[in-house]
Amino acid sequence: MHTKAFIAAAVGLGLLSLSACGSSDSGSGAGSKTVTLVSHDSWAVSKSVLKDFEKQSGYTVKVLKDGDAGQAVNKAILTKDNPQGDVFFGVDNTLLSRALDNGLFQSYDAKGSALVKPEYRVDQTKHRVTPIDTGDICVNYDKAYFSKHKLTPPTSFADLVKPEYKNLLVTENAATSSPGLGFLLGSAAQYGDDGWQAYWKKLQTNGVKVVDGWEQAYDQEFSGSAGGKKAGGDRPLVVSYASSPPAEVIYADPKPTTAPTGVSYGTCFRQTEYAGLLSNAKNTKGGKAFLDFLLTKEFQQDMPLNMFVYPVIQGAQVPQEFEKYGRQAPDPETMAPTKIAADRDQWVKSWTSLVLK
Repeated sequence: MHTKAFIAAAVGLGLLSLSACGSSDSGSGAGSKTVTLVSHDSWAVSKSVLKDFEKQSGYTVKVLKDGDAGQAVNKAILTKDNPQGDVFFGVDNTLLSRALDNGLFQSYDAKGSALVKPEYRVDQTKHRVTPIDTGDICVNYDKAYFSKHKLTPPTSFADLVKPEYKNLLVTENAATSSPGLGFLLGSAAQYGDDGWQAYWKKLQTNGVKVVDGWEQAYDQEFSGSAGGKKAGGDRPLVVSYASSPPAEVIYADPKPTTAPTGVSYGTCFRQTEYAGLLSNAKNTKGGKAFLDFLLTKEFQQDMPLNMFVYPVIQGAQVPQEFEKYGRQAPDPETMAPTKIAADRDQWVKSWTSLVLK
């Protein structure tokens, strides 16, 4: 879950959100003891976990952040001949084909890959990417609003176009935002190639609001989040993540006994994030060691309270708060990577023309 505000709060709780971390050894090459990770802005890891890797491997980790997921992927593609680092983390299934088609990664079958649950495995013949985490993009709702107005929260895509939910939903731009694109793909999976545009016309008629990114939608426009309350947000429905409610509990002071927000599980789209060894990486040995580390149980169990995502390996446990407040969607919409690759760009172009005209 790419949630800058939550990650910022996590730093104050002893978690490490890295922008550039490492020793004075910033050199590169096969003999370098620095391994450089390129990622989106929401990369975070506990200090103790990262220190364990550095102590055991002998490498120092340097992290370069390049904006949101889409921006980071595009920049990595543009610099692939002379990459900024050795490993890229944060390309998800909505953008994976773009990265692979542009030769962003070289092959490496990471140690521990046999533990990855089968439903998250891709590119099994070439091993250019390694699944790292998963999450569900879903509509969240403000419990207080719906209780006050004696209105049942929506539970499905179809509900969102009903008159009782007019002017209540805010979502992100599908052309600039990962959750916005995921919500578009979820609607395409639900209504098909011939039906999703008609669905979005209904959403428009029903007053959907579109903003640039998640931070604006969730932390400013959404009335149910801590940030949205402070900003005077007036939209009680937002496209966010199934893991957003536990974050509202964990970082609240004082902590509520129940999450102030809920999830409309019939609106979810499953998102998976990958990491890979960059083509032309200067420190391939260090990069491979870091990819191995990302599949260790220590790192996989560290992710949920740092990046609000779920582990992908068998046997990894999630925090109690996730089980109580942020369970994964039981039956999310999904889409084959080949389908996304074939239609994503045209769908985004059509969506932009339809929704943002």
